[in-house]
Amino acid sequence: MKITYWSDYACPYCYIGEARLKKAINEVQGLKDVEIEMKAFQLDPSAGEHATGDTQTRFAHKYGISTLEAGETIEHISQMGIAEGLDFKYATTRFTNTMDAHRLTKLAQSKNDPGLADKVIEELFKAYFSENLELADHRLLQRIGQDCGLRKEEIDEVLSSDKYEDEVLLDEREASRYGIHAVPFFIIGQYGISGAQSVEGMKAAIVKALEESDEKVSEQGMSCGPDGCRL
Repeated sequence: MKITYWSDYACPYCYIGEARLKKAINEVQGLKDVEIEMKAFQLDPSAGEHATGDTQTRFAHKYGISTLEAGETIEHISQMGIAEGLDFKYATTRFTNTMDAHRLTKLAQSKNDPGLADKVIEELFKAYFSENLELADHRLLQRIGQDCGLRKEEIDEVLSSDKYEDEVLLDEREASRYGIHAVPFFIIGQYGISGAQSVEGMKAAIVKALEESDEKVSEQGMSCGPDGCRL
């Protein structure tokens, strides 16, 4: 079975949704030979290389709510992540441009080693939500890439150029053609899921995709788009 999903490293529901997907895959009996591919989706392509302001203030401004309400919502989302076993520190994240993080992911995916790509993806999510680091920092991306098994020289080649930028933009154009305007968005076989649904919801989608391989269906859950997250 092929599972494709669009995601951004600065999206809280993407990290939660990925964790739930993996749990669902492990809980579906008899499921074998699952191929998972992450595709890029930048929530804010215009974001800068360095974080400006704190998450709570940015959140309140984005949704037009008070800082108190923003803090409560951020904490609620963090608790959802923690419930999935993630070290989730959403309140202190440092939001920056994610293009280079996606380009590093493309480099890892080019090796045709699912384990390597998955490790890079996990470490990038952890860097943002657990370590609260800036994903536009080339030193961070270099460290993550090397720790995961990529060669320093090829990481340098990517980060010092625009290599894989076209592939990232192609993912985003593909999402647009599918009508995907918020992430995470999963295509499980022929079954589409918008947002981070529960583990049980993910399991049901996997089972349904196995049973209805020729029927395309769509469900909606928690997701984030350029205009914000569904709260």
